[in-house]
Amino acid sequence: MFKSLGKNATQSRRQLARQTGISTSSVPRLTQAIARRDHHPESWVWETEDGRQWLRRLLAATLSPFGLTRGVGVETRSEFFTPRRLTPQVGCSPAALRGGMAVLEAALLETAGTWEKDGLAPGEGRASIGAVDATFFQRLMVVCIDLVSGDLVCEAVAEDRTSDTWYTLVEPRFKTLGTAVLSLVSDRAKALITLAETGLGCLRVPEVFPLTHALVTRSSWAILGRLSHARQA
Repeated sequence: MFKSLGKNATQSRRQLARQTGISTSSVPRLTQAIARRDHHPESWVWETEDGRQWLRRLLAATLSPFGLTRGVGVETRSEFFTPRRLTPQVGCSPAALRGGMAVLEAALLETAGTWEKDGLAPGEGRASIGAVDATFFQRLMVVCIDLVSGDLVCEAVAEDRTSDTWYTLVEPRFKTLGTAVLSLVSDRAKALITLAETGLGCLRVPEVFPLTHALVTRSSWAILGRLSHARQA
């Protein structure tokens, strides 16, 4: 409708319907909707195909990192869109953004599943060096990544962190990927040690972060003592 009106704004209802393939009865409703959205100097941009594509990209680029990844509230995200004068173009209310989040999450999961199937070419399996840990955001999450590729193997909400819970979540993912686990990096939690040595039957590699912290702590005290004497001298 916008393209047709841009070519000739004085066309009749019947002419617009014939050019766009839209029913004659729907033409007035759509032209009125375009007029209601035309409140600001930049409004015409959002009616173009490139403008609508940019708006979809902006919506997804905002909802994905701030909503799905960092858990920023929908009220805050709504406040982000409203001052940018996008309310007539995009559903900016908290309820609309919740619906957009659900659609985006489903699309991301579907895309990830498709890429995973495409990437599982027969005979191309390799050994994985995994890393496991539990993180706390709004809920307890158990996370497993492949250190070689950086791919996220498993990320799931869990009620507890027992070895059985870890095995139930992690083992099927490695099996689906057709990947043997060469070793598993973890802290000294008993459940993670059991997961590696008993569940997955692989070598457990200790995390280097606690060791690095211990080394730095011990050496820093020695250096600090000499530095204090040097300053006094």
